[in-house]
Amino acid sequence: MRNLTLLLLLLLGSHLISVLSWKKDEFRTCHQTPFCKKARTRKPGFSSLVADDVRISDGELTAKLLPKQNPDQDEALVKPLILSLSVYEDGIVRLKIDEDPKLDPPKKRFEVPDVILPEFDQKKLWLQRFSKETNDGESSVVYLSDGFEAVLRHEPFEVYVREKGGKRVVSLNSHGLFDFEQLKEKQEGDDWEERFRGHTDSRPFGPQSISFDVSFYDSDFVYGIPEHASSFALKPTRGPGVEESEPYRLFNLDVFEYIHDSPFGLYGSIPFMISHGKTRGTSGFFWLNAAEMQIDVLGSGWDAESFISLPSSQSRIDTFWMSEAGIVDTFFFVGPGPKDVVRQYTSVTGRPAMPQLFATAYHQCRWNYRDEEDVENVDSKFDEHDIPYDVLWLDIEHTDGKRYFTWDRVLFPHPEEMQRKLAAKGRHMVTIVDPHIKRDDSYFLHKEASQKGYYVKDATGKDYDGWCWPGSSSYPDILNPEIRSWWADKFSLENYVGSTPSLYIWNDMNEPSVFNGPEVTMPRDALHQGSVEHRELHNAYGYYFHMATSDGLVKRGDGKDRPFVLSRAFFAGSQRHGAIWTGDNTAEWEQLRVSVPMILTLGLTGMSFSGADVGGFFGNPEPELLVRWYQIGAFYPFFRAHAHHDTKRREPWLFGERNTELIRDAIHMRYMLLPYFYTLFREANTSGIPVARPLWMEFPSDEATFSNDEAFMVGNSLLVQGIYTERAKHTSVYLPGKESWYDVRTGAVYKGGVTHKLEVSEDSVPAFQRAGTIIPRKDRFRRSSTQMVNDPYTLVIALNSSQKAEGELYIDDGKSFAFEQGAYIHRRFIFSDGKLTSSNLAPAAQGRAQFSTECVIERIILLGHSARPRSALIKPEDKNTEVELGPLLMKPRLGSGLVTIRKPNVPVAGDWSIKLL
Repeated sequence: MRNLTLLLLLLLGSHLISVLSWKKDEFRTCHQTPFCKKARTRKPGFSSLVADDVRISDGELTAKLLPKQNPDQDEALVKPLILSLSVYEDGIVRLKIDEDPKLDPPKKRFEVPDVILPEFDQKKLWLQRFSKETNDGESSVVYLSDGFEAVLRHEPFEVYVREKGGKRVVSLNSHGLFDFEQLKEKQEGDDWEERFRGHTDSRPFGPQSISFDVSFYDSDFVYGIPEHASSFALKPTRGPGVEESEPYRLFNLDVFEYIHDSPFGLYGSIPFMISHGKTRGTSGFFWLNAAEMQIDVLGSGWDAESFISLPSSQSRIDTFWMSEAGIVDTFFFVGPGPKDVVRQYTSVTGRPAMPQLFATAYHQCRWNYRDEEDVENVDSKFDEHDIPYDVLWLDIEHTDGKRYFTWDRVLFPHPEEMQRKLAAKGRHMVTIVDPHIKRDDSYFLHKEASQKGYYVKDATGKDYDGWCWPGSSSYPDILNPEIRSWWADKFSLENYVGSTPSLYIWNDMNEPSVFNGPEVTMPRDALHQGSVEHRELHNAYGYYFHMATSDGLVKRGDGKDRPFVLSRAFFAGSQRHGAIWTGDNTAEWEQLRVSVPMILTLGLTGMSFSGADVGGFFGNPEPELLVRWYQIGAFYPFFRAHAHHDTKRREPWLFGERNTELIRDAIHMRYMLLPYFYTLFREANTSGIPVARPLWMEFPSDEATFSNDEAFMVGNSLLVQGIYTERAKHTSVYLPGKESWYDVRTGAVYKGGVTHKLEVSEDSVPAFQRAGTIIPRKDRFRRSSTQMVNDPYTLVIALNSSQKAEGELYIDDGKSFAFEQGAYIHRRFIFSDGKLTSSNLAPAAQGRAQFSTECVIERIILLGHSARPRSALIKPEDKNTEVELGPLLMKPRLGSGLVTIRKPNVPVAGDWSIKLL
């Protein structure tokens, strides 16, 4: 590996060196980005547009946007913009603004395809009429949903959603910052080129940027717009008392060793912002645009000299959105609760895919496991040390010279046999497949892509040639559905020689990363299908690549096998195609800390299946940091350890017996909670509500939770607090709500609504079960999750002050799409009046696929039970069973003296009740 790296360094010179560590000057600032620099100079009231010719057309409110009439203006030079406003079920407004195609613009502006669900259009409410208002100027008002209206103000042009006849929720262009640069034909003397660090962007259609302000009313904080390594609640970037800051940048880039607490854009972009406040609740705003975007959060008083009058009775947060290209295609979400907004957003862009069970367990990765002997040794060591894991990963060195879909036959001579050995233990393998294709005429993939004309072109129309791991590389034009289908076919067992059905895929470097490109990516004037410039779709390139790879695995399994594909780059809608991770982090305490707000932000914006590299990708973590990372990583939705090839080996057994024990306990905690996690993944799959949640999603009126990003909820039942400092002796944990909380290891009870100062133990990070909830577990430890399938369940019932609790359990075959035809079990457990009842939540099974299991519930543990029952009566069998005092955890044996119903052995899929006597 070292020899190859030295060779690449010689080949690529300074370009490769630049991507091996964070170098700020490799990347543009707002000041170096003309559209951002220009937009930031505009003052409130800049826009002179008025809405004219307002009417209903095709069920939408339409208008022309024209500059306010100037007596000296030549009307022939005025090109109106076309506005359409449509409303949808569940309180969603869509606002589109584009150039008028009848005026023959130089080309059609790009609209991002295949992100909005096709079925979303069926939820459109066809407008029949609108009403007019004349207070505060003329406005047109349309019905949105019970209690809400959408308003188009004519002069000055403004769009907002309000509660019926009353308070505003979200507005656009309230400050008059709207600007839309229309495409032009180049005239003699026009210099549209942009230059940065030796690269020239030809910009053949000239400036085409769009910018506008968006205001959120009765808002305390705004969140979202990943991906940034920054606080969960977005900080102001401009305004009085705000240090000069960059806007939050959305531009997918390959950023090695990124720094924390920065608005700099990383590997993915989702232009979706959520507002939350105690007074009104939650609202959201999404701009479907895949070009580079910069977003300012404006501090209070930024507009003090604007003389624009907005409702003074409502507090608000103002934001300023700037994009290099595209159209205005925006969505307003009224909430009013946090879960409502996430549901509304994912009804537009899609619910998260339901993962296979194995993918929700622990993954072991490294750049690189050297050869088959190394793989076999690592696999056997997990068994030797009694540590479960489900997936072993291979990075780029497993290939023949960085040619994807191949194997280095010296190091991996028998790949199928290697995978079958893992599969015999219920384990899986993942290999990496990146988008850069080695330009080698003897490489079948390059030969085929070249002959078919499937590569992205440069500005002159030739196949784009950039540098990446293989050296000279080209990139498939994955925007094109035909090319996506071709790519998907490469994952068949016939085409991917050496693969087996237990092999899954990792898409890295798909921003796309180009070592010698501007800002380490593809030039903006590169060309895709239909003469679409790369600048217009850049942030969605990785999304389409992820989609095509996922489709390939579905094809491979004849539509029966759920895919697993991890992607580094992402965009709105990526949640439909698999998991993502937070990229190339570093083994530092601050990077451990920032992983939590990053994962929470991803969950809020649809990407529920996400995680960070446990231990940090770069650097060598001290044992304490590594242990703490495992302890919190066990609660990430995606749980994977990964490391750079220059780091020391760090498998869990390499840090001494005590640290091995601590890491084993953390991984065991994840496996014990897999039934709970899998149930949460199904909730995300049906509602969009994330697995890992901010505290305020469960406690939306508790102001103490609004900016807390050191703790998070796993579902509605578990609260986890990280430990983010070395040799910590104490930590403060805020437990929200009026009910109690129970330590998940000891059962110790803590009061809600207060901050507790707790002694820190090396054994675990603080984690608590919420009173009033029931969590399903599996307590028998196996080698992998697939070997636990037939194991019995434990229910942990955390009683509230009314001695009540409830919870759910979802089970299916863990791998196929049969659940979509109804082949699953979904149970609700309710404890009330001393009785536990199990009832069915699944729809009636008539005509639906069936799923059955022989699993039983072997233990029921009650936390906070006020009496000491002697026995329990199981119905409908009329059978008595023992009640004893037992531990909360069997291994290590912790939390003694808890009321435990032993071996009720009731079927997990059945209707029954257990009454304490």
